[in-house]
Amino acid sequence: MGMTAIPLKDLKADTYYNAPVYIDDAYIILTPETPLTLSLIHRLAEWEIREVFTNGTIIDSDAEVAPPAAAEESADDEKPTTTKAAGDRENLSKVSVFYDQFLKYVETVFSRYVTKNEILIKELSDRVKTLCDVILENRRYILRIVSRATPSSNYLVNHSVRSTVLAVVLGGQLKLPPHRLIELGVAALVHEIGMVRLPPQLYMAGRQLTDTERKSITAHPILGYNILKDKQFPLSICLAALEHHERMNGTGYPRALGGDKISLYARVIAVACSYDAVTSSRPYREAREGYAGMVDILKNDGKQYDDLVIKALVYSLSLYPIGSYVLLTNAKIGQVIDVNTDNPRYPVVLILGSRTPDGKETIIQTSESGVRILRPISREDAEKISTP
Repeated sequence: MGMTAIPLKDLKADTYYNAPVYIDDAYIILTPETPLTLSLIHRLAEWEIREVFTNGTIIDSDAEVAPPAAAEESADDEKPTTTKAAGDRENLSKVSVFYDQFLKYVETVFSRYVTKNEILIKELSDRVKTLCDVILENRRYILRIVSRATPSSNYLVNHSVRSTVLAVVLGGQLKLPPHRLIELGVAALVHEIGMVRLPPQLYMAGRQLTDTERKSITAHPILGYNILKDKQFPLSICLAALEHHERMNGTGYPRALGGDKISLYARVIAVACSYDAVTSSRPYREAREGYAGMVDILKNDGKQYDDLVIKALVYSLSLYPIGSYVLLTNAKIGQVIDVNTDNPRYPVVLILGSRTPDGKETIIQTSESGVRILRPISREDAEKISTP
């Protein structure tokens, strides 16, 4: 590589380097105008990166450096600051603001392509990098927000964003390194871009499609691949768009690929996309609760999905997915807010309408020998029971 290796333990937050910093031969993790943040160091440690490489040296933080690009500045400004001292609702609210801002940004990405035939790869990657940081630091909150799937006039944008969050979470569980996690996130964000080349009534329909319409919509992976290839996206991202409807048993489309012939990104997006589809509301059908959606995916009828990715889904969301409402064995109503990394059957639950003596929300770790989940319940039933 010909560059100096810097051990992760020697990296210091809020420092600048006067040359790009790499994590491998091709991927730049820092440019000279970008400070090394504590969150970035934590992210490198999370993905077991032991050293970085550069031809540069640390420069004085007070030295004049080029200002960050406007898109990067905007992305950093949007990042929520959550703390352990803040209450659950307060942190959730902060992450909700970020999620809404990201949703609006993705809407502009699709609109810009439709009206100007333009997709800015660098800007998109920067935004997804910020999303990855937020997911790493606030996964338990952003997954609860994603679980609040409601009917929307722009299903395509909402589905793309929710699928991206889920795909990044799954990629993290699969221990993808940071640059591949960002690439997966970009792929998930644009995996449905081919849809915009189809008549809007097909993907915005407030009814079930006819057989002819369903056949027409199967063209969108090829259209997406051609769009992204034309815009010079990396081949791995183009293939993810092309293959996200392929299935492990060879029953998917457009090429009826099977097993390892399907790219990893496409296999991850297939599970994220399918889980979101069954747990999201559409004008013509109600969303299924998270637990029912999880059971559907776990059944893996016909071995459609990659078993490793399904396992990552369960260990990322728990058997009772984050955001689900549950009835506990102590007769309390709760909402699942985090996973148990040792056993996905016993997640962390927020007791609705309950406070500790010091006024904080009551949060418990369910367990085999203690309080357990009796069964999942609907959001409507939870609100009825917990409202005085």
